[in-house]
Amino acid sequence: MATFERELRVDASLADAWSFHSTIDGLRSLTPNWLHLRIEAIERPDGEVDSHVLTAGTRIRASVRPFAVGPRQTWVSRIVEREEGDGTAYFVDVMEDGPFPEWEHTHLLYGDDDETLIRDHVEYRTPVGGVADDVAGLVLEPMFRFRHRRTREILEDA
Repeated sequence: MATFERELRVDASLADAWSFHSTIDGLRSLTPNWLHLRIEAIERPDGEVDSHVLTAGTRIRASVRPFAVGPRQTWVSRIVEREEGDGTAYFVDVMEDGPFPEWEHTHLLYGDDDETLIRDHVEYRTPVGGVADDVAGLVLEPMFRFRHRRTREILEDA
């Protein structure tokens, strides 16, 4: 599988970064408008409907329509792990259905005094693999650059 990593240091506490980053609202805020994200359904293992927190077992059914062109592309992701510890927090989402046959995104956060280091680690495989995996990495770079810029704007302006 191919791997993509990117990290960001923000001037925000781990608690603030975690409470933003590990929610459905965080996902919405970090998705570029040109993708036209739509959250179709959120299924929670405990049946709770009002929580925006992405707990382990949560399944997210979503769709995008890049640049409002063509049919909507759907995917289903499930949060398979979520842990908070002493100075660290992370969650892992796995694509169960969608454009990538394999996709595992680990969101790692490390507290460092009043700052937080956020590290995204993605392991993925495109439907055809090989060179297409490399091309997908080139597409992921600007997407995560946008996500990290938005994270900084939201958390440091709060």
